[in-house]
Amino acid sequence: MLITLYPWIKALHIMAVISWMAGLFYLPRLFVYHVERGTSPEMSATFKVMEDKLLRVIMNPAMITAWATGLTMAAMPWVLDLGAIWPYSKFAALIGMTWFHMWCAKRRRIFEADGNTLTGRQYRMMNEVPTVMMVIIVISVIVKI
Repeated sequence: MLITLYPWIKALHIMAVISWMAGLFYLPRLFVYHVERGTSPEMSATFKVMEDKLLRVIMNPAMITAWATGLTMAAMPWVLDLGAIWPYSKFAALIGMTWFHMWCAKRRRIFEADGNTLTGRQYRMMNEVPTVMMVIIVISVIVKI
């Protein structure tokens, strides 16, 4: 039965990862705009709604689905080669992406409370974190060293 379900689980996993990555790329960019252009109460309120909905409606469900489907596939005996390096490098980068997700969620709560102290430049620099994690994951999974 697992062999029959595997392509469906993998397809759902890929869709969830794409959605999650889109949010991880976009939320820090919203933070940049919030810092640099959200100076009026109306604009700040608009950014707060956008940030909340992106995190709650897209990113959180996508992350949970990516983790659930990924762990399901990892439990299938033919998927992982635990003697290779790639499962460990992928897992380390995945932990990094999850940490970044949680960091973004914390920053969103800080914006919600009007307590942000970071600059647009600092958010731009943090926006590179998911790119690095994605590169490590894709190379790990495709090259399989």
